[in-house]
Amino acid sequence: MPALSAPLAIDAVRWLLESDEPAVRYRTLTELLDRADDESDVLAARMAIPDGRVVRALLADQGADGTFGVGPYRKWTGGHWRLVSLADLRYPPGDEQLRPVIDAELRWATRHTVRVVDGRARRCASQEGNAIGACCRLGFVDDDRISTLVQRLIECQWPDGGWNCDARPEARHSSFHESITPLWGLSEYRRATGDARVVDAIERAAEMVLRAGLFRSERRREALWPHFGRFRYPPYWHYDILFGLRVLADVGIVGDSRAAEALDIVEEKRRSDGRWTADGAWWQSVGGKRAPEAVDWGRSGHSEMVTFHALRVLKMAGRV
Repeated sequence: MPALSAPLAIDAVRWLLESDEPAVRYRTLTELLDRADDESDVLAARMAIPDGRVVRALLADQGADGTFGVGPYRKWTGGHWRLVSLADLRYPPGDEQLRPVIDAELRWATRHTVRVVDGRARRCASQEGNAIGACCRLGFVDDDRISTLVQRLIECQWPDGGWNCDARPEARHSSFHESITPLWGLSEYRRATGDARVVDAIERAAEMVLRAGLFRSERRREALWPHFGRFRYPPYWHYDILFGLRVLADVGIVGDSRAAEALDIVEEKRRSDGRWTADGAWWQSVGGKRAPEAVDWGRSGHSEMVTFHALRVLKMAGRV
């Protein structure tokens, strides 16, 4: 399929601008059309983000204590997952309504211990990555526990640049799933603080993803897993090619030549009308049943968030 033409891109952007979700309109205006934050329609969309259907659903179950009645990591209704989604929807930073959720998240995230097997830290670093990224994007970077989580990621990083929770001694290569959210979290921390101590960790993690072309075995070069080519939203802690490109775009290196094949896949997956669909949903079995999600993200037909992120990575790579 040829690269996305200007008319198709315009049609897709127009569709996003017609979204009922103010966050979709805001991110489209500012990141796809490069509109300034102080322009009237941009300001209106940003101010309306808390009133969007998805945002209201994410906060609807908040109890008197500010939390959601379940542990932060409860799939997929705990505060951990809600915070990540709110961050991606550009919920206004610093809202005191979120402070109890942030506090519960950081209490949970900092209580973990690190297991070392055969000289390597075996840690589900996606948890720290999501916690850091969401808290920084939502305006709570000044909490000292964020710095604690950042230091843990730096200390747990594997020689090849990523992270892995596999406790088997023979596991010697980082996991895409456990490495992409730490890369996002550290990049958000650097954006929010300018702290230079994370620069090396960011560069090493990004290099690990790029060396593999975002989806290939670094040694054998074959494609690793079919699900890497299926785009689901939200990704939660799972890796896919679009999620990898999203984070590389945040780091500012999505135009690297080693990302070209992954960008080709994004282009190939667009529909004839220039939009993208979500390829189902990630789910967790709870008693043999699908764990409920906090939001109905829409699992059939076109996906606004998948379309937005696909257009954004293609734009930042110079393909739109």
